[in-house]
Formats: sequence, structure tokens, C-alpha cells
Amino acid sequence: MTTFELNANKRTIFGRKTKQLRKQGFVPANIFGKKIKSLAIQLEKSNLLDTMRKAGETGLIHLKIKGDDKTHPVLVSGYAQDPVTNQMLHVDFHEVDLKQKVTAMVPVKVVGESEATKAGLVLVMLKNELEVEALPTDLPDVIEVDVTQLTAVDDSIHAKDLKLDRSKVTLSVEDEEMIVTIQEPESEVVPETTEGEAATEGEIPAESGSDQTSSEPAEGQKPEDKKE
Repeated sequence: MTTFELNANKRTIFGRKTKQLRKQGFVPANIFGKKIKSLAIQLEKSNLLDTMRKAGETGLIHLKIKGDDKTHPVLVSGYAQDPVTNQMLHVDFHEVDLKQKVTAMVPVKVVGESEATKAGLVLVMLKNELEVEALPTDLPDVIEVDVTQLTAVDDSIHAKDLKLDRSKVTLSVEDEEMIVTIQEPESEVVPETTEGEAATEGEIPAESGSDQTSSEPAEGQKPEDKKE
């Protein structure tokens, strides 16, 4: 797997005052872990965002704090963003033991092109990410799904078909869990029209078997005498 390096400074500003940090181009963060107390840090915004984009949830980050000789191996465990501006407000890092397995969500990526989609069928993605368990250094960056073998409706790829080093990585789903499948495209449904619906708006349709223009008198009514 790919590893990354990130520099940080210890943070002495907390609460609402962290707004000033953000104005200065920093993002407040914390490091948590079983063997350490929570550490309050701040990171340069552009470097942080660039690293997070590349590392995702499974990329191991070697975090170096100024004034601390120790390098902290961490994973991004969570973050908060402004719902309107999407500004990064806060990040949580989880310090991991490189000798103990961890669980993480790994994105699923489709590779190749299916003959079925070339023929107009639809490739349906049922899982966009999968939970795995592995040592921090063995976490995959992405799980690739090769769809070139899918050629017909109902052709599928299951968890057991994924190419992973099962001696290092354990999937949390059952072997028969479906990841992708091929389906027919949804056809446009044309609503059925009932008798009389085809009449022009505002026009009363004639009853079946009757003639609206008939001049015959109604039953029991005498016809008018013809005037000469």
C-alpha cells in the first residue's frame, strides 16, 4: 500500500477560537489511539487536503509533530466540513499499532469494459466500498473488479471472485455477496389508456353503439310532422 507523510504543529487554541486558525490557513485536528492520550494538533490546510485526497480512509500517514521525535502512524478516522462552503473544519486521526490488524472501508473500482454494456445492457454496481481487516501496512488502496468477463444478463461478480491476498486481507462480507451484475435496461413504461380517455378535452364521448348525430326520436316519443 502507499504511505504518506504529513507535518503538524501542537495546538494550543481550542473551542470557538479555532476559527482564527482557519482564517490563517490551518485546520485543527486530534490524534486518538489506544496507547496515547488525545493530542491536539493543527495542520497547514493545503497540505492536509492534498494528503487526504490521496490517502483516503486506508492510506497510512506518517504524521510528524514539530518538537516531537516520535512519528505517529495514523489513518483518517473522520472529519467535519461546513455544510454550505465545504470548508474543512476539523479532522480526527486514529493512531494505529503497525503490528495489530485494523478494519477499514476500501473503495471498489470497476476496471475493464464489459461486452454486455457494449451490447446495450446495464452494469449495476451493488457495492461501492467493502470493509476489510488487515495490518495497517497491508490495507489495499482500492479493490479492483474486472468486468471484462461479464457478457450477458445476470452475469455477476461476487466477493469470492475478487483478487485479494487472502493471507493478509480479510473481507467482512460473505463469499456469495454480489458486487456487480448485468441487467436489462429499464424500458419506458407507456400508460394504458382506458376507453374514452382518447376523447378531446371538454368533449363528451359518444356511448358505444350510439350515433350522436342521429335524428331519430327517443323511444315513446312521436316524430314531428314534416312541414312541406
